[in-house]
Amino acid sequence: MLDSALIDQLKPHFETLSSRIELQVHVSDHAKQEELVEMLDGLSELSSNLMVSHSDEVSPVPRFDVHIDGEPTGIRFSGVPGGHEFTSLVLAILNADKKGKLPDEGVQQRVRSLGNKASLRTFVSLSCTNCPDVVQALNQITLISDGISHEFVDGELVPDEVKRLGIQGVPAVFEGDHLLHVGKADLTALLEMLESHLGVAEESAEVRESGLFDVVVVGGGPAGVAAAVYAARKGQKTALVARKIGGQVNDTLGIENLISVPYTEGPKLSAALDDHLRQYPVTLFLNRNVMSVENGEDFRVRLQGNEVVRGAQLIVATGAVWRQLGVPGEQEYLGRGVAFCPHCDGPFFKGKKVAVIGGGNSGVEAAIDLAGICSEVLLVEFSDALKADEVLVNKLNSLPNVRVQTNARTTSIDGNGQKVTGLSWMDRDTESTSSAELDGVFVQIGLVPNSDMVKDVVERNASGEIVVDTEGRTSVPGIYAAGDVTTVPYKQIVISMGDGARAALAAFEDHMRSGAAG
Repeated sequence: MLDSALIDQLKPHFETLSSRIELQVHVSDHAKQEELVEMLDGLSELSSNLMVSHSDEVSPVPRFDVHIDGEPTGIRFSGVPGGHEFTSLVLAILNADKKGKLPDEGVQQRVRSLGNKASLRTFVSLSCTNCPDVVQALNQITLISDGISHEFVDGELVPDEVKRLGIQGVPAVFEGDHLLHVGKADLTALLEMLESHLGVAEESAEVRESGLFDVVVVGGGPAGVAAAVYAARKGQKTALVARKIGGQVNDTLGIENLISVPYTEGPKLSAALDDHLRQYPVTLFLNRNVMSVENGEDFRVRLQGNEVVRGAQLIVATGAVWRQLGVPGEQEYLGRGVAFCPHCDGPFFKGKKVAVIGGGNSGVEAAIDLAGICSEVLLVEFSDALKADEVLVNKLNSLPNVRVQTNARTTSIDGNGQKVTGLSWMDRDTESTSSAELDGVFVQIGLVPNSDMVKDVVERNASGEIVVDTEGRTSVPGIYAAGDVTTVPYKQIVISMGDGARAALAAFEDHMRSGAAG
């Protein structure tokens, strides 16, 4: 089942296993049981420290548990982790042996401080590109915490359970029958969710200082990585603080306008950014959430979990996030008909009626994609005309199952308590109200700058963008900003990269001038 190229790729990693990893398979008469066993047997041949065993426990679906040195890790796979999820299996094995990119001690301390125990289940679709991130993050949390267990569940194999729980979006994280989270998330967001749900054990209020850096870069997208690389190349002691490397790029499937690279994909570009960054002596604080920035003798970046990173100079490159509607029903039906990713959640609405909110490029592209699998698509736009590129609008208008409603302000996403049943809006001219019965709503209304952590420190415009000059300097000497979080027009990857480099060069120039003046 494993092709030769994949074996060649995995073998060097698996040969380094130093612990005894056991994949314990449950008894099942499911049609995919043989496929699972064949996959696991193939993996076990790559290392003498990796073995497959069989338990007496009976399961209605293919299922196995991950053990290390004879002890359960708490990680379980219910289904055959193929497709995008094959990586989740590989990383579960490597991470159990303390290999791979594991959270650093600061994050691990937060995990160990979770107040209560929990048995988690994540329902996934093997075609979902967001699901592996959630599965892998929760598996890592499970390996660190003594009180957390986590089960991967292929929703396709348990349709009755999916129906009973009312799942309409993946990844969907449950404790028992209680939905904790649905949709894309990184380790930081999932840890925050668990801290809110389980509480946090009493811990010392002592602040953990991480030393003083010449430059602290906040943000791990193209702008942040470029800034860190340029600062490090100038010989400055550099730190980078981010939730993860790549930022919003991780959510982009096809990239065709990064000059000299005719085509790549977001995850691939993010991995390349990560690899390039690690070629330099940059101290990384990943899986971190910035709470605030304080201006004093130096700049103090305060992180969730009583950590502080100090810098003589600060470069803010925190990008932007998906904008939400803020209407009744949006949060209530998240994952139960409300979605942000048509690629991941679109298949749940095959043959059904959906709406897309937003008439820019992302909204029109989503409507075009959904029209290929949904019976009807309603595109709702606030302005009196669609704002997408003409070629996209022409394609949209050629589709027989798409209806466009412009000049409409969405007033609510309606439901029956279990799932979305409709959408309501108001005509902005006549103030007359209308509604439509449908099964899902995809929100595609753009991005909002991640600038709240400096809202009381530097000047921002009405949209929340940080105001910068032509070199990336902000209203506060020593603080610079780059990329989508700033007033720089045209939010593009290639522009953000140049922006980050420019901010770092400006910071170094100011550092040299201040040194000469001193």
